[in-house]
Amino acid sequence: MTIPQVTPDWAYEREHWRRGYFRVAGVDEAGRGAWAGPVTVAAVILPGTAQDYPFRDSKQLTAAQREEFAAEVRRVAVTYAIEHAWPAEIDEKNILGATHAAALRALARLEPPPQALVTDYLKLRVDIPISAPPRADALSYSVAAASLLAKTERDRLMLQLDAQHPGYGFAGHKGYGAPAHRAALRDLGVTDLHRRSYAPIRALLDTPSPLFDLETT
Repeated sequence: MTIPQVTPDWAYEREHWRRGYFRVAGVDEAGRGAWAGPVTVAAVILPGTAQDYPFRDSKQLTAAQREEFAAEVRRVAVTYAIEHAWPAEIDEKNILGATHAAALRALARLEPPPQALVTDYLKLRVDIPISAPPRADALSYSVAAASLLAKTERDRLMLQLDAQHPGYGFAGHKGYGAPAHRAALRDLGVTDLHRRSYAPIRALLDTPSPLFDLETT
């Protein structure tokens, strides 16, 4: 197995450990940019032993590697939780608000609860210390672990939704704005899985012509 060159470490977690906060949760999401399906957020507390793990930012890995490493996260984690924000919540709160809400729901389910957080630039309003650096999913073991759980769980969910909504190709593009998804929207229309507040979907709903081209939005 080829391991990517960019590897996480414990630097952000150590900042919290030095201050006496040993249960540090990593938080990350998957699906913020998709046009359909939920945004999925995972929160993970790993054992505070500073050992090396194979966990990496899920975007650096193949699907098989993500599944393998996500299973390892579930095996070694002190605790973890996964939450979804569905299109209705995204349309109501906007994608950032819905992502934050799902993250807070996931954190509330952790037992024991976290004493500090490291997130991938999610500046959550919490009453515990938080580090929210950019690209934390590539730099922090805890956030990389959360990235793996969020990505694999969302991918599994999109496979299920593909069977429930045939013709849209959710199993392949996972709800993102791929050409096949654009074509399916033109041919089949918008479903309740689509984020109607997103500009391409909103424009399609506002344009009754069957000749509407999403490429022009």
